[in-house]
Amino acid sequence: QVQLVESGGGLVQTGDSLRLSCEASGRTISTYGMGWFRQAPGKEREFVASISWSVAGTYYSDSVKGRFTISRDNAKNTVYLMMNNLSPEDTAVYYCALDGRALATVSSTNPRHYEFWGQGTQVTVSS
Repeated sequence: QVQLVESGGGLVQTGDSLRLSCEASGRTISTYGMGWFRQAPGKEREFVASISWSVAGTYYSDSVKGRFTISRDNAKNTVYLMMNNLSPEDTAVYYCALDGRALATVSSTNPRHYEFWGQGTQVTVSS
């Protein structure tokens, strides 16, 4: 059984940084794309960032481009989301997810491609 466990969330101030981690167990992630999504109160879950299995392809939502960086360490079976210059609009529960399409050429922004999801970690940015 695949499990994804996020960590690193918390309460920070505007302009601060946080690094989220997502450790996978039950499957080696090296041949799978990974993604981060977030859901703010009263809003739909939205795409944040994704990284292909080969690391060649990364995508970011317009709202985080230039501030967030997704990366992966296959040796640790872990994917990261470095978040800089946080603003209150980034407040949400952040979820990592594993793309069910092994060896996909490009990573996906479509949540329907993601087969497994973590339980989420809360990020709160105060103004």
